Amino acid sequence: MSAPQLEVADIVRAHGAAFMQTHKLPRHHLRVLSAIARCRSAALGGHVERCDKCSYERISYNSCRNRHCPKCGALAKEKWLRAREEELLPVPYFHIVFTLPEELNALAQTNQREVYTILFHAASETVLHTWGQTLVEHPHLHCIVPGGGLSSDGTRWIASKENFFIAVHVLSQVFRGKFLDQLKKAYRAGRLKCVGKVTSLGQRKVFQQLLDRLYTKGWVVYAKQPFGGPQQVLAYLGRYTHRVAISNHRLVSMQDDTVTFQWRDYRDESKTKLMTLEAHEFLRRFLLHVLPEGCCIEDTTTRVDNAHEDEINIEI
Repeated sequence: MSAPQLEVADIVRAHGAAFMQTHKLPRHHLRVLSAIARCRSAALGGHVERCDKCSYERISYNSCRNRHCPKCGALAKEKWLRAREEELLPVPYFHIVFTLPEELNALAQTNQREVYTILFHAASETVLHTWGQTLVEHPHLHCIVPGGGLSSDGTRWIASKENFFIAVHVLSQVFRGKFLDQLKKAYRAGRLKCVGKVTSLGQRKVFQQLLDRLYTKGWVVYAKQPFGGPQQVLAYLGRYTHRVAISNHRLVSMQDDTVTFQWRDYRDESKTKLMTLEAHEFLRRFLLHVLPEGCCIEDTTTRVDNAHEDEINIEI
């Protein structure tokens, strides 16, 4: 695949400084923008590569190795895949996706760490007892679940049916109940911030009305046996665990204050289409997919330049 003509880094360098002035961003968003802007540039230093035969020299600049950088993550992804493959058991596996209702999008964006942690816990408790293309909000969790589990005394394996795990409607109801129960406890403990778009949820009556609506709504849980085995699903997930939101190869153009990129419309026979956004809106949507530091998800972010770890610099 040829090198992309346009990169997210180009957009950050051209519009990042102005975006930061007009948007109040958390520090981990600032760190990501700074890392992407400086990735593989003189700002991070580099080394000289020399041919032993012709003495040709080439300067290679260091990578930022940030988990959210479209140019980084390949090596970390391969290490992650190898480690996950070593954990697989010699049993059938199922691919299950847990999706939060859109009514929770705003609350999740305001409370990423808390809501994503609840999502992980609720999903794991639903199936275990012992162990979007247009860059809009779409919190969901992919799981690879073995078809069965250990007996209560831990001495034998109890297998599920080869082609059937658990009825999807049962998974959906249990997941909904466990997620909302933990969300309610987090709210009562004062761990949820009700600001911005969700300020009204600071009123207990309004929050309870939201819970009531969510309890009566069907939640989406997708489940199927992975075609070709769990390794195929791991490879699929590996494309996302160390990359966020959009690849550089999907970018088409940056003109004036707009960015055009490709997206796949799954509701229209998976046709590839173009979308044009204002540059600031593009960056806002990109940052929606940046995970908070210390999130329950395995953090592969590496700070390359410790001397500048507190420096937020977009222009290089």
